[in-house]
Parts: sequence; C-alpha cells; structure tokens
Amino acid sequence: MLQYFTKRIAYALATIWIIITITFFLMNLVPGGPFLSEKAPSPEILKAMEAKYGLDKPLIVQYKNYLINIAKGDLGYAIKAKGQRITDIIATKFPVSARLGGLAILAAVVVGIPLGSVAALKRGKLLDKTIMVITTAGVSIPAFVIATSLMIYLGVYVKIFPTFGLKTPLHYVLPVTSLAIYPAAYIARLMRSSLLDVLGQDYIRTAKAKGVASFFVLFKHALRNALVPVITYLGPLTAGILTGSFVIEKVFTIPGLGGEFISSITSRDYPMIMGLTVFYASLIIIMNLVVDILYCIVDPRIKLK
Repeated sequence: MLQYFTKRIAYALATIWIIITITFFLMNLVPGGPFLSEKAPSPEILKAMEAKYGLDKPLIVQYKNYLINIAKGDLGYAIKAKGQRITDIIATKFPVSARLGGLAILAAVVVGIPLGSVAALKRGKLLDKTIMVITTAGVSIPAFVIATSLMIYLGVYVKIFPTFGLKTPLHYVLPVTSLAIYPAAYIARLMRSSLLDVLGQDYIRTAKAKGVASFFVLFKHALRNALVPVITYLGPLTAGILTGSFVIEKVFTIPGLGGEFISSITSRDYPMIMGLTVFYASLIIIMNLVVDILYCIVDPRIKLK
C-alpha cells in the first residue's frame, strides 16, 4: 500500500510539472500581455510593472523562479486583482463553486444510478426506451441552453426561482439543476450498459439458479460491480464541477472560481492562469487517487499494487 501511494505521488508531481511547463510556455507564445488595455501605458510604466511581477527577466529565468515558488506553495499574486494573492482568491471563490458542484454531483448520482438500474432491469420495454430518450436529450443539449431555458421559464415567466446569485436555498435550484442534468443523464446511460453487462455474467446466473431473490442478486452482487465505471467517471467529473462550471456561473451570475478563470484568460493574467491551472490539475489528480481507493471498497477483488 505504501509503495503504491509513493508511486502515485511521484506520478502526480511529474504530471503537475508537465502541465505547468506546457501551460507556461504556450501562454507566453500568445501575443499581447497583461498590462495592455484600451489605454496603453507608457513605456516607463510598462517596464516598472514588468519588473514588479518579474516579467522583465528572460523566459527561462521566469520559468525557474515559478517552479521554485510553486515548490514553496506560493502561487504568486494576481495582476488584474490589484496584487491580491492567488491562494486568497482560490480560498474565497472555491467554496462557492464547491457547494454548487457538490449539490450537482449529489443530484446526478441520486438520479442517474436509479434511472440506469431501472432501464437495465426493464430492458427493451417502454420504460427503458423512455429513459433512454430522456437521457439522450440530457447529454445532447448544451448546458447553456438548459440554463437559459430554466431561467426564462422558471425564473422569468413562472417566477418560482431566483435567477442570479446564491443568497438563499432557492437560488441553488436552477444552477444545480442545470449542472446536474448532463452528468445525471450520462451516469444513467453508463449505469444501464454496465449493469446489463454484469447481469449477463456467470456468477449472476449461478446466483439466480440457486434461488437467490432478485433483490439480493441486484443489490448484493450486480450493483456493486456495475458501479465501477460510474466511479471512474465521477473522479474527473467531481474535479471539473467543484472548480466551477464556467457557463453556469456566468449565466446565473455566481461569484465562483469559474468566472475567475475566464477573466484571467481574457485579461492575460499570467500568474492567475498558472495558479488556477495548478490548482485544477492537483484536484483532478487527487480525485483520481480517491477513485482508485473507492475501487477497492466497491469491489474487494481489486487490489492497490
């Protein structure tokens, strides 16, 4: 177990280094800079700003200094946020996105797994076909179409739910629903195909031949094994949703981390882009490690080696 985690940590550090390197050099190939705006600063002010943030040094020196700062846990200062520390911005914005994303993931799992299980058990029947039509629509319709449609009909016409911010529990309904529809539909389809495959295995037929009740066949034998592909999908999904859905946060005016990532790209805020990239990559790697551990819990036959 210790050897496994040591290897995974080494792989994680190597992956983060590769991501940092690629992002850093690609970002610096983009024309323009973080200090350019509609009113261009004077050459003296531009030089002073570049010196303040270390952008006046050769590119390879900037890269070396950034790696040293990352090793110390310092993500630097955001340029467009008046020198605010990037770690402080993440600490402020990430909980907003995490609450929204956590509720969306919970809703997707609670809806998707039962729907997929029912569709598998009713294979070829009307209920199965109805669920497949609904889930196909769920994975096909873009998130911004779902979000704007919910906002117009339930927020503007019917006026049941508020359409911006996250001040009360009712404010969460529309953005959480918009975020959860796609993963819920995908999980349902994934669960259906996985459960159908498991139900056709020899040990399931043996259990049925021994007279084991259908309820125990489904929940004790089939369902746990069928959850493995779903858990695989939930790893990167969780990391992506927790860091903030760019579209949903924009549509519903939610002050989460997704909006910060978009604004940092449009304004070419290099330190902010790099800091959020490192944070996002680290979260994905952590969630993949959690997924590996959950494999062993769901299916004891899987060993961490």
